[in-house]
Amino acid sequence: MAHAALTSGGVTGSAPSGLPDVFDARVHRTARVAIPVVMGLVYGVWAATNRRDGGPLTVWNILFGVVTALAFIVLCLAVARFAPLLTRELHSLVKSAFAGAAVGFLVSQSGQSVLRCAALGAAVMAGSFVAFFYRYYTREEADGDRVG
Repeated sequence: MAHAALTSGGVTGSAPSGLPDVFDARVHRTARVAIPVVMGLVYGVWAATNRRDGGPLTVWNILFGVVTALAFIVLCLAVARFAPLLTRELHSLVKSAFAGAAVGFLVSQSGQSVLRCAALGAAVMAGSFVAFFYRYYTREEADGDRVG
């Protein structure tokens, strides 16, 4: 009964999963920018907090957080914009490399050894590659067209 109410009237399209798309194009355009911005702000605060390590809050620490947030936002928007243009293997690799590098950088700010940071970043990259590749492999044709 609830599903019938969602699919009737006012729904402009259908999501790739076959469920109704309850948001209009404007909401999707806004979310495409707002989500990376919010994630970048959280990432910048997290990196600055790791670097501070319980010490006093300084201007340099705030500047580090702002620069880190801006770098994350720009890279996240670039990956979101250009990765879908690649083949599914490279698409998965680019997104996974971004995730692994982001985690490795966060860990490096907490004072861990370089080997531990690299190992954790590589583990996150490998795990996310498997997840992304599976998702794109099961939802795209070999030539990159979406299934559905």
